[in-house]
Amino acid sequence: MTAMSTVLPLPDPVLRRPAADPRRSAHEQGKLAKRLRRQVGQAIADFGMIEEGDKVMVCLSGGKDSYTMLDILLQLQKKAPVRFDLVAVNLDQKQPDFPEHVLPEYLERVGVPFHIIEQDTYSVVSRVIPEGKTMCSLCSRLRRGALYSYAEENGFTKIALGHHRDDLVATFFLNMFFHAKLSGMPPKLLSDNGKHVVIRPLAYVREDDIAQYAEAKAFPIIPCNLCGSQENLQRKQVKKMLAQWEKESPGRVETMSRALGDIRPSQLSDPKLFDFMALGKRGDALLPDAHAWLAGGETAADLPVPCPCMQGEAGRG
Repeated sequence: MTAMSTVLPLPDPVLRRPAADPRRSAHEQGKLAKRLRRQVGQAIADFGMIEEGDKVMVCLSGGKDSYTMLDILLQLQKKAPVRFDLVAVNLDQKQPDFPEHVLPEYLERVGVPFHIIEQDTYSVVSRVIPEGKTMCSLCSRLRRGALYSYAEENGFTKIALGHHRDDLVATFFLNMFFHAKLSGMPPKLLSDNGKHVVIRPLAYVREDDIAQYAEAKAFPIIPCNLCGSQENLQRKQVKKMLAQWEKESPGRVETMSRALGDIRPSQLSDPKLFDFMALGKRGDALLPDAHAWLAGGETAADLPVPCPCMQGEAGRG
């Protein structure tokens, strides 16, 4: 009787990733930092964000965006063609589990002047907004009011926020989809009361680059459990849509970002932005009167023609 041998399958070989070359990693980080400095510097120059003698209030939340903004501004401050001051300001909204020690310890370590505003907006929002509803509308108004008041009281000439390129594009689609208007998040704006100039130095910076930079710098990130953490936000849905588009067509978000800076009013439909009336108008022609075009009453030709069969039915009645 022939003995049968059992063939045992060999395990798949374990693929070991080569250890990262520290020199290569440092080189890549240097390239990334250089790109961020160039993009932030370009945005500052393109929109006149910072001028000689400015006192800039850098709003620091503890997220990757605001850490990156502060870090890049500090680097640019050393070689900038103008002199300006930076002060980091955080609004402690008293949300549960917020680690109050993290930001002061970090800012003291890097040597940045800072101030912590303490205002319990979290309790107000939680009390007013029903459970399950998004908090953004009220939360942002309260936060903006606290920051604007502090800026006015302390003589800040600019308020820097950490919104990046992807935020600007997402806001454009939010306004188009849900508010029926072509409006976005400008790199620079004047507050409604005309007292504050708000700047967004990261306007040209990709979110992925910010995430990579924050990881390389090992910023002490503080997770947010307020506005941005709510799953039912319309902004999150738009962000997913943009991510899918970028996956299918890499570079699409960058293209849309550039489009926001190349507006052609004559190719849109807003008569307040472009004088459509003047196109082809003869010199002696009167301007059209909408009331006259719409006020015409019904004529005999506009009235429905009665059916002969219905006339017969009426006669028999």
